[in-house]
Amino acid sequence: MLDQALFLLHAALVLFILTGWMWPGTRRLHLLLVVLTLGAWVGLGAWYGWGYCPLTDWHWQVKAALGETALPASYIKYYVDALTGKPWNPMLIDVWVVGLALTALVVSAVLNWRDWRQQRDRDCETTTGCHDRDK
Repeated sequence: MLDQALFLLHAALVLFILTGWMWPGTRRLHLLLVVLTLGAWVGLGAWYGWGYCPLTDWHWQVKAALGETALPASYIKYYVDALTGKPWNPMLIDVWVVGLALTALVVSAVLNWRDWRQQRDRDCETTTGCHDRDK
């Protein structure tokens, strides 16, 4: 049951990282989660291996306890292999994962910046003195 729960949590997190920037109400949370994910990959990765994900580590510990062996370092590679029935090149998977994560980061940052500017401008319309700072 824990294996299935971790699969659902991990799948939901991946989907949210790919799409969470689409909805204004989730953009701040999205940006936070993308930054935390990339931070784990790089920051924790300096000690545990680049691309380290604590969620993958915990999930693989559960799978190992269930008797599953020869698990790849990448959660995405594991499931892409399982879904397609063929072994994918881990470097290709890593390039796609990093590329999509960085794209999500840039899109989220730009949209959060735009949202912040629009909110600031709306707030200035209802108060006095804001337009003086733009001179």
